[in-house]
Amino acid sequence: MPATTPLPVTLTGPHVRVEPLSPDHLGDLFAAGGGDEEVWRWQGGPAPRTEEELGEKLTALLAAARRGEYVPFAVIHRASGRAVGWTTYMDIAAADERLEIGSTWYGRAYWRSAVNTGTKLLLLGHAFEELGMGRVQLKTDHLNVRSQEAIARLGAQREGVLRRHRRRPDGTWRDSVYFSLLADEWPEAKARLEARL
Repeated sequence: MPATTPLPVTLTGPHVRVEPLSPDHLGDLFAAGGGDEEVWRWQGGPAPRTEEELGEKLTALLAAARRGEYVPFAVIHRASGRAVGWTTYMDIAAADERLEIGSTWYGRAYWRSAVNTGTKLLLLGHAFEELGMGRVQLKTDHLNVRSQEAIARLGAQREGVLRRHRRRPDGTWRDSVYFSLLADEWPEAKARLEARL
C-alpha cells in the first residue's frame, strides 16, 4: 500500500510546535530572521529587508503549496510562543513512498538549539510513522557546511552530490549535497534524537 500524501497538520514536541504556515506568522518570522543576510544566504534571493518583502516570500510559498508543490509549516518556539522559522515537506511522491524536508530556515538565535532537532524529530516521525514513507531526503548547498553538519547529526546518510544543480541568485552554480534517511534506519535515529533533546 503506498504512503499517504501529507496534508497541513500541527505536530507538538517538548521544545517546538510545527503548524500550517499562514500570513498570521509574518510578524514573528520577520522579527526572528528578517534582514539577516546569514539566515537567508542559502535560501535563494537576498534577505528580506522589510516585513513586506518577507511577506512576498511567504505568499509565494503559500501559492506553491496550493499547487501541491509544498506542505509548509511555521516552526513555533514553545517557550516564547513565537514563530522562529519555517520548513516544508516538498518533492512529495507518495506512490514511491518518499518526500523531502527542505526550504528550512530559523532565526540565528535558534541555531544549534533544540529547535532544529525538535522540528526534524516531529517531521521525520510524522513522515515515517503516520504517512508511511520509506525515504526522507534532505539537500543543501555544497558550500553550506553548517547545514551539512546539522543534517548528518540527524542520522541521515550522505548519498552524493548533484553537480551544477541549481543557479544561485548571484549567477554562480550550486552543487547540491543529498542526504537521506530510510524507514528501517528511523528507529535508531529517533532514539538518538530523543536522547539529544
